[in-house]
Amino acid sequence: MDYIVQMNIKNIRNETITSVDNHHSNISVDSFFSGLVDGSSFFQIVASILLILSVMSAVHHSEIIAERVGEPYGTIILAISITVIEVSIIVSLMLSEGSEAASLARDTVYAATMLILNGIIGLCLLIGGLKHYEQNFSTSSVTIGLVSLVSIIVFTLVFPTFTESVHGSYYSVPQLVFASGACLVIYGSFLFAQTTRYRQYFLTIGDDENENIAEPVVINNKTFYTSLVFLLVSLGIVVLLAKTLSPTIESIIVSYNLPKALVGVVIAAIILLPEAIAAIIAARKNRLQTSLNLALGSALASIGLTIPSVAAVCIMMDMPIILGLDIKSIVLLALSVFTVMLSLSKGKSNIVYGVVLLVNLFAFIFLMIYP
Repeated sequence: MDYIVQMNIKNIRNETITSVDNHHSNISVDSFFSGLVDGSSFFQIVASILLILSVMSAVHHSEIIAERVGEPYGTIILAISITVIEVSIIVSLMLSEGSEAASLARDTVYAATMLILNGIIGLCLLIGGLKHYEQNFSTSSVTIGLVSLVSIIVFTLVFPTFTESVHGSYYSVPQLVFASGACLVIYGSFLFAQTTRYRQYFLTIGDDENENIAEPVVINNKTFYTSLVFLLVSLGIVVLLAKTLSPTIESIIVSYNLPKALVGVVIAAIILLPEAIAAIIAARKNRLQTSLNLALGSALASIGLTIPSVAAVCIMMDMPIILGLDIKSIVLLALSVFTVMLSLSKGKSNIVYGVVLLVNLFAFIFLMIYP
């Protein structure tokens, strides 16, 4: 009898210990992924590195998948991968901060557009011009991209400031639905032109004479499925770490008395880092057409897919979303678009265009800090 009582006590104690261990394990997992671990500098550094590596890994594996499935599906997969990263970060912040993050989607998309038009294109024109003196590209492809981009920019970032249905820089629900639909239609038309109807306009012009012509890469089934798994894993890591690191980024910016709008710039820079590196490398290899395809395609995907996705979430969850820019930002954006249009209007590049675009980028950041 005593033996049975002792065994029951022992079992109860073991179950209690196991339950407590599981409880602590669940708390640790929840704390890790929900952003409660804010005091560990080591964790924040590791998480930051992991986030950047995950973004680059996601783009790398999506490019491998794109090579296997071909066009137009490859372009669509790559664009969706980047959009999932951007939307996941924006939505996670909006869900955690509520109305305080109502302008985050606008700030991130605006920052991405300015970084692409002035930063990526400017660096490509400057670096390519310094090495190759003058580079050629298709004006037809650039015109298609810029026409699509200008229309999407006006629908998403300019019109909300001047509409009268809702007070402030908001769209009413019908207006938001229309703008989202317009973005999808325009972006879809651009994809159709780039991958099917006018594909010849987007082919690379010029090759580096010192570069050896590489053999076509054959992607086997094992590599394809491995890349698909790693793409999903990378996107999952980005989604889980976004909420963890975002408060840290914001706290650092606020601690230096900098505007919270810089959070959008940082997020956009992280998302665009892989495309920027790829575009600059292409420009150095005298493949400016590839650089422009990457830059303009990223800008169109950043706005044309992100805004409709975020808008759908906001409508379903009845969350506010601010889209309209103020007058100063509209002027800066118009200056950037106008400068890019003039720079790319002749089909030939030089370093002056790149310098002017980079000055526009510095002005954008400077006036954000010192409004």
